[in-house]
Amino acid sequence: MADFSYIPQVLVSGLGIGCVYGLIGIGFCVIYNASGIVNFAQGAFVMLGGMITHGLLQRYGLPLLPAALIAIAVVALLGVVLERVVVRPLWDRKATMFTMILATLAAQIVIERLTLIVGGDQPKTLPVFTDLPPLQIGGVAVSFQLLWIVGASLLAVGALAAFFRLTRTGKAMRACAINREAAALQGIPVSRMLAAAFAISAGLGAMAGILITPTQYTAFNVGVPFAISGFIAAIVGGFGRPFGAFLGGLMLGLVQSLAILGFGAGWKTVAALSVLLLFLFIRPSGLLGAATK
Repeated sequence: MADFSYIPQVLVSGLGIGCVYGLIGIGFCVIYNASGIVNFAQGAFVMLGGMITHGLLQRYGLPLLPAALIAIAVVALLGVVLERVVVRPLWDRKATMFTMILATLAAQIVIERLTLIVGGDQPKTLPVFTDLPPLQIGGVAVSFQLLWIVGASLLAVGALAAFFRLTRTGKAMRACAINREAAALQGIPVSRMLAAAFAISAGLGAMAGILITPTQYTAFNVGVPFAISGFIAAIVGGFGRPFGAFLGGLMLGLVQSLAILGFGAGWKTVAALSVLLLFLFIRPSGLLGAATK
């Protein structure tokens, strides 16, 4: 029998994982807006963020912050490599969406296998960013890692909004999201915007992986569950709407946490898929309405 006195604590925990899902969902939206592509290798970026940071800490003895920043930069670069090697040739041949999805799924599997060979199959974790006892707020324990997750996620969302509104590159990417053909006629390098979208998406995924790893673990095979959750968050928010994806991630994290409290950990996936089906049936355009392509 579930003890519902733990609901406030569970909601706080759900807020943290929801922020991570939201960042992953934003990654899906950024690439979709620039290209119309759904990148199912997004989970690999999340996994690589934690794995590369762990490797830099253990093998080279770097402090946590420099290791995390280097990992984000490396994963962002790998995102560009994925776009150039896997996506761009198919894009140039005007491949179908189904072909693109299969290609990114194949890339996800290849990255997982390479990570297994290089990093092994043992789960790995990262130290918490602030090693202090949790804050007690009204009987609810709030860990400093949760504050890092929420704060960094909100900072990333705000920075991304400013990037799209205030920078030339951001405005060019928004133009591509509205109409790629018209943007190309105006002299905007659409292919370069696609590479930038993959870099931003990969960096967000790596950031999400680094933030969540201290609270659980990372391994070569954790990418797919995160990708599925991020994809659901993007659909719930309105596919192509970055802020909607973040809201969708928060909703999904809260629903999953309540499902675990009420029915057990085995219902986590059931809860996520139920939310997806509910929105597909009742509001397929999502919370903020899906972007049109």
